[in-house]
Amino acid sequence: MTPALLALGSTNPAKRRGVEAALTRAFGGRPPSVRCFDVPSGVAAQPWGDEATRQGAQARARGALAAVTGDPGALGIGIEGGVTRCGGDLWSFSWVVVVGHDGRRGAARSGAFTLPMALAELVEAGVELGEACDRVFARVDSKRREGAVGLLTAGALTRQELYAQATLLALAPWLRSGLYAG
Repeated sequence: MTPALLALGSTNPAKRRGVEAALTRAFGGRPPSVRCFDVPSGVAAQPWGDEATRQGAQARARGALAAVTGDPGALGIGIEGGVTRCGGDLWSFSWVVVVGHDGRRGAARSGAFTLPMALAELVEAGVELGEACDRVFARVDSKRREGAVGLLTAGALTRQELYAQATLLALAPWLRSGLYAG
């Protein structure tokens, strides 16, 4: 069953484009419409670690779903980017959480990538990754466009593609509902 509406807990255009790309792939020619809501994550502006990042995505998904209580078939989706230290390097990744009014939930983590020292030092000093990218790459508001992944891969992998893949994985409980029932 294709949901009629997906409520995204963000007004970030890069996140919206990633979700729309995933919905088009998942639901074919008639993907659900996407409504964006400015929903707080409840975590730090730059979450550290998987748990805080996943919690931020979940809070955004639940907040977005709460904004569309009049549509019982709607889904709420939250996307949150985070960083973690592993093996001496600082890594960037995102979590995507999808929730439904029926209590179903799907979650997925995006691919992760190491940050170069110039970005890692700024993030470790308390600067959000998006702001760090703006400083290092002389950009303005890159987190709403290409993001760290686009800048570091010279556009070979877009932020939209990274989010679309994780969104598709998080939608698995709706795409294969018989396997996830109960």
